[in-house]
Amino acid sequence: MKLDRVAVIGGGPGGLYAARLLKLSNPAAEIAVYEQSSPDTTFGFGVGLASRTQRNLRQADAASLDAIVAQAYSHEMSMQVGESIARLAHGDLLAVARTSLLSVLQEQARDAGVRLEFGERRAPGDLDVDLVIASDGINSATRTADPGFGTDITIGSGLYLWCGTDFALASAIFVPVTTEHGTFVAHAYPYAPDRSTFLIETDLDTWHRAGFDVTTDDTDPTDSDETSLRYLEKAFADTLQDHRLIGNRTRWMQFRTVKCRKWSVDNVVLLGDAAHTAHYSIGSGTKLAMEDAIALDAALASAATVGDALTEYERVRRPAVEHLQQIAVRSEQWWESFPQRMDLPVEQLMVAYMTRAGKVGLERFLESAPEVAWKGIASYAQVPADSEVPVDVSRWILSRPVEHGGRLFPDRFAPSDLREEPTTTVVSVDVESAWNEKATAIVDECRASTTVWLTGSGERDHVLTRLDVAERMMRSTSALVVVDVPEEWMPDAVAGLVSARTHLVSVGR
Repeated sequence: MKLDRVAVIGGGPGGLYAARLLKLSNPAAEIAVYEQSSPDTTFGFGVGLASRTQRNLRQADAASLDAIVAQAYSHEMSMQVGESIARLAHGDLLAVARTSLLSVLQEQARDAGVRLEFGERRAPGDLDVDLVIASDGINSATRTADPGFGTDITIGSGLYLWCGTDFALASAIFVPVTTEHGTFVAHAYPYAPDRSTFLIETDLDTWHRAGFDVTTDDTDPTDSDETSLRYLEKAFADTLQDHRLIGNRTRWMQFRTVKCRKWSVDNVVLLGDAAHTAHYSIGSGTKLAMEDAIALDAALASAATVGDALTEYERVRRPAVEHLQQIAVRSEQWWESFPQRMDLPVEQLMVAYMTRAGKVGLERFLESAPEVAWKGIASYAQVPADSEVPVDVSRWILSRPVEHGGRLFPDRFAPSDLREEPTTTVVSVDVESAWNEKATAIVDECRASTTVWLTGSGERDHVLTRLDVAERMMRSTSALVVVDVPEEWMPDAVAGLVSARTHLVSVGR
């Protein structure tokens, strides 16, 4: 399809990347990016690029990725609880300063022949073009102005803020700190030789007890919450090595998950955060936006009309985005409940983290990080960490005995007659989330039970939710907890056992 004129609203990474790809595919087209801010204005600190994202970007446009990588900073990953640290050797993890990323993508867009207009706020109705790409962020004025997109926004229960510091951490690190007011968890990573990103989150009660509801209300939206930054600077002094936390319009926020019934209306298409968001714990919005741009360029190249292209773009791209959003919600809820798991040995906690949303299986984690994963499995099985790794790890995990309430079970398969015992409560779990009010009611109703047997749909998402509900029961009741798992999803059951999400499993119901 031949494009004559394309306008991109929003000069973030997704919009700039989309403009470059479309110009490379349509050299004769007039393509312009309209960004309301100046070219050097940005908010945020570093942007992470996982190995899969790098592969996708290289396949789409190797030149721009090479330019990004030249500005990026490589790091590994670790988790620390108290004095215990688990480290993962991930040499393919990269991060880049958001300012550097924008500068590179602006240059790449210009080199391709894209016109960049800064200090320009444009609406689709102002533009006489074949296609309008609205990449204007989570607060998209384009999306907000048109109810045809069918926007739905849900708000997470936890709070978080973005800040940075002026030195490079030795690796990316997840680290909790408990103060007199409650627990704060940092997701931090280096992105330059003298810079690191710190994202810090907490729960609503801790936020109130620390008085941050007041400091947030008192802060001008264009300023940072300096009271919170100085408090957190002291709380994370060891991790920060006594460096300061730096703000950039840093304020406490609750994560907003954006979904749209439609991604396009007429010749206007949403891209990136304007169309969808996914929790930061599973990847950056930048990654999603740039991968959207790749899919949009491919659809436009193969379709006969703009309308056909936008239909094809959404048909191809939406399933992947919705799958990632589903994983992201589960990950978001895991992090919001993270302080409840801090009693686990750090390697076992790392296993729970890696398998928390069903995206990474236990065997895959064991293959990629054998030392950490095996230490976590050994903690679950209560065997020495230097024990020999069995050939069939999953079978071995299921064969481990467990004692509960004075009763010894020879393996992790619930005996069938246990379900029929008068002290066993059988519950069919039909909830969308393990942390909603309905799930809380189920947990509360089972507090007096000796054994709770959770059953329900055989679909994988339902199985994962049952395991999450089971974990809540394990941590808030004294009951023995059993989860029904179909044979095909036994790898999830195995990961759930090692991650302390259930005591026993039952197969085939």
